[in-house]
Amino acid sequence: MRRFGAIAAGLCSVALLVSACGGGAGANDPNGPLKIGVLTSLSGSSVAHWAQTESGVKARLAAYKDSGGTCASRRFDVVMADDQSTPQGALTATQRLVQQEKAFAVLPASSFFFGAGQYAGTQARTTPFLGGAFDAGAQWSNPKFENLFPAMSNDDWDSAATTLGDYWKKLGGTKVAVVGYNVPSSSKAAEGAAVSAEHAGLARGYVNERLQLGTTDVGATVLGIKDSGADVLYAPINPDTAFALVTGLHQAGVQLKSVLLATGYGSELLDSPPSIEPAQGVGFMTSYAPVELNTDATKAWSAALQKYAGAPNGIPSFSQAVGWLSADLLLHGLEKAGCTATQKQFISALRPDKTWTAGGLFTQPTDFEHPNAYSVGGPGDCTFITILRGNTFVPDPNGSPVCGKQIPGVKVTAK
Repeated sequence: MRRFGAIAAGLCSVALLVSACGGGAGANDPNGPLKIGVLTSLSGSSVAHWAQTESGVKARLAAYKDSGGTCASRRFDVVMADDQSTPQGALTATQRLVQQEKAFAVLPASSFFFGAGQYAGTQARTTPFLGGAFDAGAQWSNPKFENLFPAMSNDDWDSAATTLGDYWKKLGGTKVAVVGYNVPSSSKAAEGAAVSAEHAGLARGYVNERLQLGTTDVGATVLGIKDSGADVLYAPINPDTAFALVTGLHQAGVQLKSVLLATGYGSELLDSPPSIEPAQGVGFMTSYAPVELNTDATKAWSAALQKYAGAPNGIPSFSQAVGWLSADLLLHGLEKAGCTATQKQFISALRPDKTWTAGGLFTQPTDFEHPNAYSVGGPGDCTFITILRGNTFVPDPNGSPVCGKQIPGVKVTAK
């Protein structure tokens, strides 16, 4: 679903073909390194949340080089840009990548990319943008912005799917609580889950889709959930707020049949002892297959993260996953368009493509011509759910993955 750095200078030397230390060639120079801009939070309130974006991007490029991919002989120059954890910062950084750095493509791994969305789709329309479509804007689903390609999640907040309602019904849920921030991506995701629950026969309980972004002051919210009698909860909010909410519910003695969080899966949680206890039994959603499924695709991904990103347990953080998937889509597009393709050729080749599955990490290919054909995390209205048990993420047999279909005639409006 909808989800959330500079690293050590030593990574500048990754495997010969991945460089972030020197200048790159122009956007269409087939003889020089291909300059790739990465937009993320390197300062400000969201910096910790995006700390491993760069390592995810570089790990994918290094793994590709070592595997001898079709375009493995092409050099890549990774240029990081700081959104400063603000929409204006995202716009300024994106303009620098496009106008000054002349990046061939930009990989947005940012909760604030909506601040640059209009610019990306209009003035920067010749530059491909490939990244996580979970920010608060609508640029990813704008059919006029043909240069924007979602690498995970999507921006169709106006639709609702049967997925979560059917999942909760299987668990015996009877009344839903939803909690979201006062931004479109979060508030409409929360409301869409409430609509899904009602469609499955659950009652609407507590609804709060107006939390302040990043707040940990959730006492009133905890009381509201408790008083509502809700027995399932969905919260498309960041980990700080989510764990404050879960802790408060535990302290208030609230027992729920299901707590689903849109963020939190990954190594960052396991490395944070204060978060492990309140997260016990919580369900974490991802648009990509968790490594604990032990499929061929996830085993290869986990091994690559250990080798190229220094991930000791091979479990990606969220920012690492966004970086990896965005870079994977870039490489897929290059193979489709040609290793020395121009930006225009790249966009033209990738737009009609229906074959990208992120190396098998998605349940089915992404349809870039119809990005609104999916609305729950990844292609096919599907999401993966893992439950934290002790220090291990355990794939939920009811959600590995859980899939649904869009509910016809529904236009989601946040409450």
